Amino acid sequence: MELTLFSTGTMNDWVFIWLAVIILTIIIEIITVGLTAIWLTGGGIAALVVCLLGGHWGLQLAVFFVVTFILIYFTRPWALKYIESRKTATNYEEVIGKTVRIIEDVDNVKETGKAIYNGMEWTARAKVDTETFSMDEQARVVGVQGVKLILEKIAE
Repeated sequence: MELTLFSTGTMNDWVFIWLAVIILTIIIEIITVGLTAIWLTGGGIAALVVCLLGGHWGLQLAVFFVVTFILIYFTRPWALKYIESRKTATNYEEVIGKTVRIIEDVDNVKETGKAIYNGMEWTARAKVDTETFSMDEQARVVGVQGVKLILEKIAE
């Protein structure tokens, strides 16, 4: 029997469809690790249960969408809040506005420069390409780009 996307199919057809949905959404969730498809997995499991109990394909689809919506609407905010609370803050932003000591001449044209802040060595670049900083000079951090401190001269 040929099964098209909109055919009513047999119960066995729908069992395989729901199993495919469940497996696919689990794979997507494993790959993305960002709570993107897990909600569809829950809807697929609910629809599979309805299918195994002999429910009509329309009921299966309705259960799939309703359960997916309920999971997204009610549990996603809680889950994201739980995940956010477990992230470790790096606090790299704390360096912005601070004074650092240059330990290697900073020259954007030559792509050189290092600065030290709080005992840690950072790659350093000037905010203005034409500006340079000499070793042991003090500079102010105005930004962070990746692992580079963006520096400006300190007004005397």
